[in-house]
Amino acid sequence: MNKVVVIGCGKVGMTYIYALINQMNNVDQIIMIDVDKEKLEGERLDLCHTLQFAPNNILVKVGDYNDCNDAAIIVITAGIPQSSNDRLDDLEKNNVIYKNILTEINKTNFNGILLIASNPLDVMTYLAYHYSKLKPHQVLGTGTSLDSARLSYYIAEKLEVSPKSIHAYVLGEHGASQFVAWSKANIAQQNMSRFLDEKEKQELEEKTKNAAYEIIKRKGSTYYGIAMALQRITNAILKDEEIILPVSNYDQENDVYISTPCILGKNGVKERIFMDLDKQEEEKLTHSISIIKNAIQSVTNKKEH
Repeated sequence: MNKVVVIGCGKVGMTYIYALINQMNNVDQIIMIDVDKEKLEGERLDLCHTLQFAPNNILVKVGDYNDCNDAAIIVITAGIPQSSNDRLDDLEKNNVIYKNILTEINKTNFNGILLIASNPLDVMTYLAYHYSKLKPHQVLGTGTSLDSARLSYYIAEKLEVSPKSIHAYVLGEHGASQFVAWSKANIAQQNMSRFLDEKEKQELEEKTKNAAYEIIKRKGSTYYGIAMALQRITNAILKDEEIILPVSNYDQENDVYISTPCILGKNGVKERIFMDLDKQEEEKLTHSISIIKNAIQSVTNKKEH
């Protein structure tokens, strides 16, 4: 049985669950955990009334941490709403939330995949690993999968092609130090430089980096994009697709979680893909790693896992 436990059922968590129900997948059960059980029961009833029209017959329940024992995937979206243009500003409060959540998970026999969607994403993914009893490949974050999707959308919009025809990655931190690996970006195996000049690249990169803040400024929060990214990663794991996505994964050499392309399968991160970046991009990746490491060190003494 493929059970998915969602911890934190605010806008992101509920939109993710709704996306799961609407997609063909291998999910059998969805368990919702949050502090407001009364609201969750209302959410459950509303969702269950959609099953007549859904492609799958998924059991949706309000549960507790005991449901983690036999879960295939635990998705954590819990955390305080983003309060500024820098995701790192919310670190201290979310660290406390994660300590409490992982303490409860550690009381169970959970041995599946832990998928993180709380900000600051890479730091919270590291802390989830740090506080858990799991191996590095079992813990991953959504990373720059959404950022890369946003980039593809903006490039496609400008060039009037489908986003599915764009092959480009945003790498590094899911945050201010992220960067585009333009040296490897392409359309139909033609380097992106054939279609975009340097000024256009810079404009599109900035637009991608600021996309979340533009949405937050207008509607208060973002949730559709990240929910679909979570759904895509969930399916890749449960179907053992071995698809490549830029997710936040463990960099053993630097002892951080950071976004690079990874092969995803039933055991989480099957393999990290090392891209042949140019010198400037390598420097940007090193900078991004240092930003994340400093943030981690600000909230933990980095005891041995």
